[in-house]
Amino acid sequence: MSAARPFGVPHPGGACHLTPMAEFASWPQRKRDAAYDNTAAVATSARQLNALEAAGRQLAAGAACQLDLCHGPAERQRFDFFVGRPGAPTLVFIHGGYWQMRHKNTFRAVVAGALEHGLSAALIGYTLAPQARLTGIVREVRDALRHVRAHAVGQGASDRLLVSGWSAGAHLAALCLEEDAVAAGLGVSGIYDLAPIRLTYLDRALGLCEDEVRGLSPLVLPLSPKPFVIVHGLAELAELQGQSQAFAARRRHLPGPLVTVPGADHFSVLQSLAQARGAALRALLAFS
Repeated sequence: MSAARPFGVPHPGGACHLTPMAEFASWPQRKRDAAYDNTAAVATSARQLNALEAAGRQLAAGAACQLDLCHGPAERQRFDFFVGRPGAPTLVFIHGGYWQMRHKNTFRAVVAGALEHGLSAALIGYTLAPQARLTGIVREVRDALRHVRAHAVGQGASDRLLVSGWSAGAHLAALCLEEDAVAAGLGVSGIYDLAPIRLTYLDRALGLCEDEVRGLSPLVLPLSPKPFVIVHGLAELAELQGQSQAFAARRRHLPGPLVTVPGADHFSVLQSLAQARGAALRALLAFS
């Protein structure tokens, strides 16, 4: 996997593989934690997120949008909607943060490229762990998609949703692929197998049970035939790359490419969706 590969060219495979669970479980706790600690792995993560949030404020100030619409009674059950051209589908973005951090407001700029293509766009918020179990978070996001669809149609958009997410949001997007409104999906640097997460520091807030690991891991669930684009950066942690590679291998006979982004870390890979000519966005638009 060479950095000389053109930006975001679909890649048939890679050198990073998801570590088998028996081997992963044998690692010392510090090594298991470090394998999924994206913030520690990327020294510029805070600066990148701050710049993204600032760009999002600027985008919202100049765009036709409605912010913090309710999709439920809880504080974080809100969504933003950006109006595109009449009849266009809506790109839905689900933020990451290992289901326990971050906020939709930080990621508004991620939909800028989709807006340039005339799509409508929505960003979904949800209750974080430990205030909600992962099962409840999945339910909230699925309910939110139905609210977004109804609102989009009311704003003149089509009833077609392109559901996307980053990191934990990619996991949620994959679990929403079978919702009636969803035409296609995109996962950027996603988690598709929860089993290793249960053995890291991340589980202190999540408290995953065996039923959640089995029932909410896209890697082991029945696969949706709908298109799903899988994206990761080639400068990401090996286990993160392995998660995407494993899910792409399982979906190899289904529509949706594996797209790798040379030089991109877990945060900068978002630009492949945010930019109008970004590889992730272009791959998803092929199914719009």
